[in-house]
Amino acid sequence: MSKTFLLIGGSYGIGSQIIDALPADASIFVASRTNEGLAGKNVTHIPFDVLQDDLPLEKLPAVVDGFAYCPGSINLRPFKGLKPEAFTADFSINVMGAVKTLQQLQPLLAASEQASVVLFSTVAVQTGMPFHASVAAAKGAVEGLGRSLAAEWAPKVRVNVIAPSITDTPLANRFLNNDAKKEKAALRHPLKRIGSTQDVAQLAAFLLSDKSSWMTGQVLGLDGGMSSLNVNG
Repeated sequence: MSKTFLLIGGSYGIGSQIIDALPADASIFVASRTNEGLAGKNVTHIPFDVLQDDLPLEKLPAVVDGFAYCPGSINLRPFKGLKPEAFTADFSINVMGAVKTLQQLQPLLAASEQASVVLFSTVAVQTGMPFHASVAAAKGAVEGLGRSLAAEWAPKVRVNVIAPSITDTPLANRFLNNDAKKEKAALRHPLKRIGSTQDVAQLAAFLLSDKSSWMTGQVLGLDGGMSSLNVNG
């Protein structure tokens, strides 16, 4: 039986790759500000700004089997230069946007025989890194939210979190916009490369599928070994 998936912010980057990694017979809805990057993809686009709009449930089917919340931020600055407004902005897009959409979507997920939710964190929660205070604080809250909902919504809805290291996406472009920066970033990882959108999308598609049906409440590091290996020690 084909399944129905909803992606928030799936018009480019990791979200766009998740679409390609989902089953060909799936019914896929993408709620995002633009439909850029969706040309040629068999999806239904819903104009939606997670910071301003309520999720238009009337445009969605009665049952949603899988949900991925893709919006995020990379706000890397020294702590002394971060104003409280920066923390609020990162928390709004990463945490409150997910909270709002999940609360509105809960009945549609509960209507599924077993639904799956995928959220996104960062390696910088598990491994402390300079200049990551704002985004790590927000993503740490995402991990707590994911585990809490996994417990509260079991057994009907599974919730897992992917925590990648730096990935070659439009969001990270200013940190990877030349070969020297890419090489420097790659060498920080035991596997000596940065992540690709396909790396993350394949894991997200696995978590959204029945192949991961006995997995919930997990924060999965997808970081080239950065969070658990010290090959230079």
